[in-house]
Amino acid sequence: MKNKKANVSEFSFKECDIDDYDIIINIWDKAGLRYKPKGRDSKEKIEEEMQRGVGTFFIVYINNTPAGCILATHDGRKGWINRLAVLPEFRRMRIASALVRHAEKHLEKLGMEIITCLIEGWNETSMKLFSSLGYTKHEDVFYFSKRKNKDV
Repeated sequence: MKNKKANVSEFSFKECDIDDYDIIINIWDKAGLRYKPKGRDSKEKIEEEMQRGVGTFFIVYINNTPAGCILATHDGRKGWINRLAVLPEFRRMRIASALVRHAEKHLEKLGMEIITCLIEGWNETSMKLFSSLGYTKHEDVFYFSKRKNKDV
């Protein structure tokens, strides 16, 4: 399947519930996405996030096989694209673009008129992807965080 350009109609998307947790973690793990299994990415924390209704996970399937996932969140004012991951064997098939577009549609249905994402400086691949999808890089924005502990 490598380097095949999949048609968007070949993809199926599933809105996740907590029963999909192991699939999500497996995708993150195999895709090399860093996560906090003892903190914000624990099964309990993700279940809470799903129940609060501010975070929606989606898995994309190709021929009934999970190929990638994404998290769409919002704060009531802005939508956020988070935790985009595609399995290595499914990369270069436009799956990441399809996941982002699916998350955007979800957030737009919720009334979000601004959709954003944070990308770490080393992640050139994600920067190129989001730029190609019409996102603007803001050089004047700085990310600050205050964490309860190292696992959140």
